[in-house]
Amino acid sequence: MLKEMELYAVLPAKDLQRAREFYRDKVGLEDPEDTAGGLVYKMGAGGGAFLLYETDNAGSAKNTQMCWVTKDLDAEVAELRGRGVVFEEYDVPGLKTENGVATTDGERGAWFLDTEGNILCLSQLR
Repeated sequence: MLKEMELYAVLPAKDLQRAREFYRDKVGLEDPEDTAGGLVYKMGAGGGAFLLYETDNAGSAKNTQMCWVTKDLDAEVAELRGRGVVFEEYDVPGLKTENGVATTDGERGAWFLDTEGNILCLSQLR
């Protein structure tokens, strides 16, 4: 039954207004739906959605919390860098980035933090 349902991510924010500005100005997402629970961002072409809600627990996760799948990682990274997004560099067993991008057998990925400390990624399947 669950496989038939729409799915969306839920991200915490200590400062919802600051987060709204980041997602608008840096990520390029506009016009979230203001709900009693927070801000809902809907992705185009049936791409799901995510809720940004206010809580003091924001920024405590040390793992990737949300990922966009793209067909052109380099173009997306360049566009986000142009908006001021800084990509993380990793050098841990099984994952090493070069200029913010990691390449594995099946995919390429790049990670960045939002203003609330959430770890976000872009991924391109090969």
